[in-house]
Amino acid sequence: MSAHGRSKALTPERDQRGGCLVSVTLNVNGRACTVSSDAGTPLLTVLRDELQLAGPKYGCGQGECGACMVWIDGKPQTACNLPLWAVQGKAVTTVEGLGTPERPHPVQAALIAGNAAQCGYCVAGIVMSAAALLNDNPAPDRVAIVQALDQHLCRCGAHNRMIRAVQNAATAASTDPKAT
Repeated sequence: MSAHGRSKALTPERDQRGGCLVSVTLNVNGRACTVSSDAGTPLLTVLRDELQLAGPKYGCGQGECGACMVWIDGKPQTACNLPLWAVQGKAVTTVEGLGTPERPHPVQAALIAGNAAQCGYCVAGIVMSAAALLNDNPAPDRVAIVQALDQHLCRCGAHNRMIRAVQNAATAASTDPKAT
């Protein structure tokens, strides 16, 4: 810690324009990363622009639509309004870190099998919230699923198909313990 109570890893430096830069170390999808940026840069900007992860999307920039949902230490969090300094030393998981094309997460597999997505813009965030729900509650009822997905905006109106897909993912995970 510095004399001002700040972690040395977050001691700001000045960039050429006089802004404060910080070097932040975090774990993204199981990989250690160190990024240098303005301390107030949204995590979403770092994920998309610096780490080239296309899953989390910019929707509203206010944390209201859910398109940018990621996990921070295993819990869902919007990335558009989360400053970079707040994730120092944290584990960040994006939709890219949940599954692979060969072995998708049960929620991803259920969305694909159920043709539950239309345009796909909101899907990464919905997958992250639904997967977090199933981690916490492997057998959610419809009300719990609706509550978990409530903050997500889907302009295509595919919510009912997505809710059914999450129900199917829960069923699949309960019958196949290797599915998660």
